[in-house]
Amino acid sequence: MQLTLVGLSHKTAPIEIREKLTFPAHRQADALSLCCSGEHVAEAVILSTCNRTEIYAVTTGGDEGVDAVIDFIADYHDLDRHELVRYLYITRGEAVVRHLFRVVASLDSMVIGEAQILGQVKEAYEHAFDNGASGRAFNRLFRQSFEVGKRVRTETEIGENAVSISYAAVELARKVFDSLEGRTILVLGAGKMSELTAKHLVCNGVKAVLVANRTYERAVELAERFEGEAIRYDDLFTRMAEADILISSTAAQNYVITRDDVAATLKSRGGRPLFLIDIAVPRDIDPAVNELSNVFVYDIDDLNGVVESNLEERMREARRAEVIIDEEIATFVSWLESLEVVPTIAAIRDKAEVIRQAELEKALRKLGGLSEKERKTVEALSCSIVNKMLHGPTARLHQAAGSKDGYTVLETARQLYGLENTGARHGHGVFRNLLNMRAKELGDEKRKEMGDSVGC
Repeated sequence: MQLTLVGLSHKTAPIEIREKLTFPAHRQADALSLCCSGEHVAEAVILSTCNRTEIYAVTTGGDEGVDAVIDFIADYHDLDRHELVRYLYITRGEAVVRHLFRVVASLDSMVIGEAQILGQVKEAYEHAFDNGASGRAFNRLFRQSFEVGKRVRTETEIGENAVSISYAAVELARKVFDSLEGRTILVLGAGKMSELTAKHLVCNGVKAVLVANRTYERAVELAERFEGEAIRYDDLFTRMAEADILISSTAAQNYVITRDDVAATLKSRGGRPLFLIDIAVPRDIDPAVNELSNVFVYDIDDLNGVVESNLEERMREARRAEVIIDEEIATFVSWLESLEVVPTIAAIRDKAEVIRQAELEKALRKLGGLSEKERKTVEALSCSIVNKMLHGPTARLHQAAGSKDGYTVLETARQLYGLENTGARHGHGVFRNLLNMRAKELGDEKRKEMGDSVGC
């Protein structure tokens, strides 16, 4: 069996493709049941967001497991398989662990450091767990991934700096005002960007929202979303005296706010600062307004400058996050390797027991005429010899399982005891392909030490 990932994201597929492959919450139970119904998929978790659809699976080795997952996606959404594969990425083994950890750490998101993805992965895992599609491997893997997400959030500042235009406005507003608590904003224009910027400001303490728009009904509609007040467009400059922050995003081709307009408003403001955010293209606010005392104007380029600076900072934090991920991958792989030691030791003891029984029978036939007590004494002797001979090696195998090169030690033991073909019978090799891929990464020198015969 091996860890397998088949998916597509904003990096590989346009929105018109991504929207065809969604798995909404109410369809997850049915989808998971179908995905795990065949012989090639043992466990599955389906992550479905607006920017990605990914199927994490524990599958049979080779191409059969991957093909089963691709066929499931194509059949479930009634898509042409050959067309679908153009947009898919396929990952196996340890690379699946790394990908998942990077996803929950928001290093693979459209906006690095965004916070929503961790909750989305948790929800996907809960669907799998509740519907019996997650077993021992994914229970451990996904629960550890949540710890990875928490570590990255607490040990780095990857989510601390604004990387969207709308939130950059909040950051700039904080530079003008000591606090946004109790402030009043005036929104000019009722477009999506204005709404999003207003939403961020309200979430950061702004108390009152005024909305002006040339179409009064649109102003009413937007104001209701913030429990604010719609104002008539003709009252714009009169009511501006009440505002601390103005957000402007109209479709006008010329300035709608001039220096003279703002200068007249300042007379009734009592010296309070006025912060104007112009997110329109072409600009709504005459740059000359910035010449007025206690007035601060920022346009889309200013906001982009904040975003670019903060993106650079997030990339520095992302490099710190990658170090955390490397540590967590090592922990997970160590756990996988520890799973291998139990069936290996069982296989060694089983083989020793077969030999002991055979040799005991031969010895008893030669001795002949032994009493029951004497037979038990001889059998106890054989058991004692086997246990004493195996105690040291098995104890060292347990110890080696958690070490860096534990897999090498386990493979060497299997070769020395001639267990190369007994893995499946003892449950050995559930994650054989994953660990084989890791063994290959050890390099030519390691493979030579392992006798160039790693794997089943």
